[in-house]
Amino acid sequence: MITKDMTIGEALRVKPEIAEVLMGFGFHCIGCPSSQMETLEEGAMVHGIDINTLIDAINK
Repeated sequence: MITKDMTIGEALRVKPEIAEVLMGFGFHCIGCPSSQMETLEEGAMVHGIDINTLIDAINK
């Protein structure tokens, strides 16, 4: 299960197929170096996305 406290990079390593979901939410930075340090929650805040909606979509 993916959680909001995981880094974007960690979440992608655990479940690579979420890249499409992240891209759909505007996370076009999934390959940039900051994705290795930024949590999903931090990324959601930067992109103005509700973290609970994002996590629900990722874990479906």
